[in-house]
Amino acid sequence: MTRTIVDTGPLVAYCSENEQHHEWTVRQMQSLRPPMLTCEAVLAEADFIARSRGFDPGVLYDWITEGAIELPFRLEDEAADVAALLRRYSSREMQLADACLVRMSEIFRDCQVLTLDTEDFTIYRRFDRQVIPLITPAGR
Repeated sequence: MTRTIVDTGPLVAYCSENEQHHEWTVRQMQSLRPPMLTCEAVLAEADFIARSRGFDPGVLYDWITEGAIELPFRLEDEAADVAALLRRYSSREMQLADACLVRMSEIFRDCQVLTLDTEDFTIYRRFDRQVIPLITPAGR
């Protein structure tokens, strides 16, 4: 079964009808088989961005409670691999959340990453050379 790992952008876009990719994100999330996977770093980013833009990220926590989103990633267990990714992509100023998602794509090999960040995720590689399967508005 293909698992979907979700990035910050779609979570924020889902929370606000004013976001550029809101409708696209809603359609994508309705078509995906739950649960979606993410990590606490992504959730923290999404919460911060949503609140800074004046909308309530409460739906994200509802999804966790309902089992639509799972947080199976433990940074404590994956810190060495995440640190290696952060060093590898230091010239791109990779964020912790992105490093965690790349590592999750290595752990959950049969996956796709739902993201709006085509600039970075088309460059990031899992297992050093493998393209990460993406769901993006650009269809990459």
